[in-house]
Amino acid sequence: MKIKVEIDCTPVEARAFLGLPDVSPLNEALVVEMQRRMEENIAALQPEELMKTWAGFGLQAQDQFRRLMEAAVSGGAKG
Repeated sequence: MKIKVEIDCTPVEARAFLGLPDVSPLNEALVVEMQRRMEENIAALQPEELMKTWAGFGLQAQDQFRRLMEAAVSGGAKG
């Protein structure tokens, strides 16, 4: 014998029915914090700023960057 039960409810209703906690406030706080951190560090994502930072480390950083780009290109060709 098979019994099929189909329940039509929202995710909030399902969490409440199963007794799971409402994590919406935590999720909203995490999103706000991530946005704040991204806005603070957006200058580091600009190519000019990256090159200024890396140039200060000398040839070693440039070599590491070159290897990183080579690995990204060869890794992208496999996928």
